[in-house]
Amino acid sequence: MHVCTLVGARPQFVKAAAVSPALKEAGIRETLVHSGQHYDELLSQIFFDELGVDPPAVNLEVGSGSHAKQTGAIMVQLEHFIEESGPYDAIIVYGDTNTTLAGALVAAKGHIPLAHVEAGMRSFNWRMPEEINRILTDRVSKWLFASTQTAANHLMSEGLGDNTILVGDVMLDATHMFAERAKEQRPLESLIQYKPGGYVLATVHRPSNTDIRENLRSIFAAFGQLPWPVILPLHPRTRAAMGDMTVPDNVEIRPPVGYIDMLTLTSNAHRVLTDSGGLMKEAYWFGIPCVILREETEYPETLVNDWHTCTGADEESILGAVMKEPTGPRCRFGEGPEGRAASMIARLLLNDK
Repeated sequence: MHVCTLVGARPQFVKAAAVSPALKEAGIRETLVHSGQHYDELLSQIFFDELGVDPPAVNLEVGSGSHAKQTGAIMVQLEHFIEESGPYDAIIVYGDTNTTLAGALVAAKGHIPLAHVEAGMRSFNWRMPEEINRILTDRVSKWLFASTQTAANHLMSEGLGDNTILVGDVMLDATHMFAERAKEQRPLESLIQYKPGGYVLATVHRPSNTDIRENLRSIFAAFGQLPWPVILPLHPRTRAAMGDMTVPDNVEIRPPVGYIDMLTLTSNAHRVLTDSGGLMKEAYWFGIPCVILREETEYPETLVNDWHTCTGADEESILGAVMKEPTGPRCRFGEGPEGRAASMIARLLLNDK
């Protein structure tokens, strides 16, 4: 069996780091394609280097641009690459980026079976580009690999139950795979001066926060009132959006960090404040309460017992949520029926060739 895997953003590199070895172990030949959607060294190449993922067969180098321009450019170049390097028995896409949608459309138009890893996630917010990408991708997929029962339920309610398989979350696989390596290779004192639990970790990158200046100001105002230092690895989009905005004294802006470093920072934080879906999941698995800087989440399981709280960009809501303590245990969130989600995905692909 020969599959083409398309990745383009840092969370997708992490997911591929879990799935690609499972494909190889199952005897499935994989050709990895990097769209170039994330092209900064700190958002891209470092992940291949430190996670041990084989270099991509090709980098399409699409770079930034409008949604239409970026998606279209990926489609044109991916279609050409597939025609030259195929045939393929399947195309694998992850998550909900423009890269995901471009791969889905190329697969559908080229009559190549599509596997969508992390299918069925829904925010029910159609203003999010990611919501559009994930819904359209699900509609043309042969294999809908759901990370949670909630996601599987969404797909079944949309009439896609026949193609839906609950496998668990491949990011949980990756967290298990790399947590010990992070502890050994990147101890906390090599990254920051604070003790475990002595700081807050924050990230901000979604357009709903970066493109609305008042939202960004409100978030930074909340950061400034926290009684802990705030470590903020800053996404290039956020840095550009800030302009001449004043940074509170307790906020330490850092360049984007690699996956291993981020696991160390996350697992030792007092709280995590983020609008990143991947980071909020990792915080949950490490038992770190998280403030979600969005009005909604695709992972309602994490809200049970106040482990996570959605606040949007409202300053007072953020401050109130940071001070809350969980009221009960965490759910078994992201766990698959067979343990490792990646191994189950590889087996299902091979058996349904």
